[in-house]
Parts: sequence; C-alpha cells; structure tokens
Amino acid sequence: MANAKIINQKEEEVNALAEKMKDAKLILLAEYRGINVEDVTNLRTKLRKCNSEYKITKNNITRRALEKCGIEGLEIEGPLAIIIGKEDYLEPAKAIYEYTKDHDFYKIKGGVVEGKVMTTEEIVTLAKLPSRDTLISMLAGGLLSTISRVAVALDQVRLQKENA
Repeated sequence: MANAKIINQKEEEVNALAEKMKDAKLILLAEYRGINVEDVTNLRTKLRKCNSEYKITKNNITRRALEKCGIEGLEIEGPLAIIIGKEDYLEPAKAIYEYTKDHDFYKIKGGVVEGKVMTTEEIVTLAKLPSRDTLISMLAGGLLSTISRVAVALDQVRLQKENA
C-alpha cells in the first residue's frame, strides 16, 4: 500500500493543477517526445509572454485534475505537456502551433477552450486565425472604406445639385 504522505502529496498536486485549470481560458495537451532543453526554454519564454504556463506532470495527475474540473474526452497517453492559458486562448495556441510547424516530433493532442473540449484539428484551425488586433484592424478598415465610399457618393450628389 502506498505511503499516506505520498498520497497526500499527489492529492495536493491534483488540487493545485485542477485549480489552475478551472481559471484557464485554454488547456492544451501536447506530446513532447524528442524535445531538447533549449527548445523547451524558448517555448516557455514565448508562453510566459502571453501569460501562459507550460507544465509537465504525470498523466495520472493530469487525468484526475481534468476529472475534478469535469472535463472529459481528452486522450491522455504518452509524454504530455500541459499548456494553460490564463487570459487568452488564441496567443498560446498560436505559439504552440508555430512550434509544431518547426518541430515535426512535437504534436498537439487536444485541449479545452473556455470549457469546450476541442480536437487537434479544431485547435489548429483556431491557431491559424489572425490575432484579435489584426481582426479589429481589418474590421475598422472595412468600415472606413464603406464610410469613404458613402462620403464620395454624397459629395458627387452635392456637386450635381450645384451644377444643375
């Protein structure tokens, strides 16, 4: 039988991870086979900049933390890293996706975005979207061009009435 101290320690790990997961906008699982320390350090730095955390725990602890949060349907096999996005889900997903493009051995296995379990394909599609700022500037540009066309049309009507 396992030592009570070890059981308590693992229970605390599960509780701490579950607490982080409850507040997260993004929980991403990625297989990290063949990754070296330098690459992990660079990836962690990128993720820290977008207020996210890169964590490696035992699969059993991850599974129990997900169960504690009421999240089901994620495949938890092999060496998995957990990426937890605290404020935004798009930037960390983009960072991991960009990393997977450069490293064939690194794979996104699935995740949770704002409480919804998503497949690898859905996360990749999400990561390919332009950033929020880019989308806002595209919307603003579209609105501005429409307003400019209306202003030109009104000016032409004014000129026609003045000449008539």
